[in-house]
Amino acid sequence: MRYPVLFFLLLLVLSAAALWLLFDRDMRELKARLHGRSQIVETSIGPVEYGIAGDGHAVLAIHGSGGGFDQGLEFIGPLAEYGFRLIAPSRFGYLRTPAPEGFTLESQADAYADLLERLGVEKVVVLGGSAGAPSAMQFAIRHPQRCEALVLLVPASYAPDRRPNESAAKSRFAETVMMTALRSDFLFWSAIRVAPDAMTRLILATEPAVVRGADQEDQARVREVLRHILPVSRRAKGLLFDSHTAGNPPPMDLEKINCPVLAISAEDDLYGTAASARYVAASVQDGRLHLYRRGGHLLVGHDEHVWRTISSFIAEALADKDAEGGGSS
Repeated sequence: MRYPVLFFLLLLVLSAAALWLLFDRDMRELKARLHGRSQIVETSIGPVEYGIAGDGHAVLAIHGSGGGFDQGLEFIGPLAEYGFRLIAPSRFGYLRTPAPEGFTLESQADAYADLLERLGVEKVVVLGGSAGAPSAMQFAIRHPQRCEALVLLVPASYAPDRRPNESAAKSRFAETVMMTALRSDFLFWSAIRVAPDAMTRLILATEPAVVRGADQEDQARVREVLRHILPVSRRAKGLLFDSHTAGNPPPMDLEKINCPVLAISAEDDLYGTAASARYVAASVQDGRLHLYRRGGHLLVGHDEHVWRTISSFIAEALADKDAEGGGSS
């Protein structure tokens, strides 16, 4: 009996070693994709990391939960193809932007303004996605002279009929598994390899059936969004902040947002952002709403239409400002 047991133990050790080598290879690759794509600027609130892509009118691209400048450039990247220049900061606690003690949505918005000041950019269109929407809204409220138009993509913001801490987890156990995985690169990597459908539902708030029904390009996009949350350890502080502010977002003075606003979501977004999009569009001075019936939190199956809609909205908003004599710089 001794030899079969030894053989089993050897097999177990070799399997664990192979698994760790595979993990190490993937993590090296995922860390390498971040290298050389961003810069850091010192602001009055501290260092802020940012990346830039495209040419044209400036768009401040504010990433969602699990992101960083990379998510801003990649998820919002299609907008660069419509002739816009994306300025994509890493929010507090993400990648190389540290989390100042006691920071808030308001101080995050002020950091955006300081970043633009350092870059010599006077006015921007602002696009906030998911958990990036609340600080984007605060930017429009606190720095209205800088915000020409506001786009909120699946906004994880307040609405009276949106349940607090709404998530895709169907049980307390599933919620615990999700939060545990978000604290460890290895656990998160293992989870998306072993249970990609479950992680698509839990983390990306999109039903796997919706993804399976999409074309190959959209399916690949979903896989990349999930994979590019790694290294999750470099995003942990930001994720923790988002779990509170996006999970149970505070109401805001939406009547103070005086620029055109476009809110986009899907009815089947498991984070419940359709309610938020409706509420914001109805509460601001100049709000427009675009809802899809299906598509989940990543608006699967609508990628091209989403960016065409956003591009048209921005062009119209900027043209109206020019007609009013408010020109942009």
